[in-house]
Amino acid sequence: MASSSDNPARPEPGVRLCALAEVADPGGKGFRFRVEGRIFAGFVIRKGAQLAGYVDSCPHAGWPLATFDDRYLTRDAGHILCTGHGALFTLDGEGATHPCLGLRLTPWPIAERDGEIFTA
Repeated sequence: MASSSDNPARPEPGVRLCALAEVADPGGKGFRFRVEGRIFAGFVIRKGAQLAGYVDSCPHAGWPLATFDDRYLTRDAGHILCTGHGALFTLDGEGATHPCLGLRLTPWPIAERDGEIFTA
């Protein structure tokens, strides 16, 4: 893990996160990195061919989205859920309900290569 200007714990591009098979389809998987007392939290969601990464922080409240490890999607896997206040986001990260309507999750660039997920 190398430093980033906004958070030294944010991993540089090219860091292996996990095998694609480790992310449920549909489902999500969270990642935490610690450097110099700082923490970076991100997560990956997967639904069919769709794969996306986001910073694990509600744009409204600033807290992590999932109360339980890797539980980022609603039961029907149609939305990303902020369990803190029940706000929903599309799988593209767009706020779909209040209080996050019109807000977006912060993208965390990821890439899939040969069945492995990396930071991008």
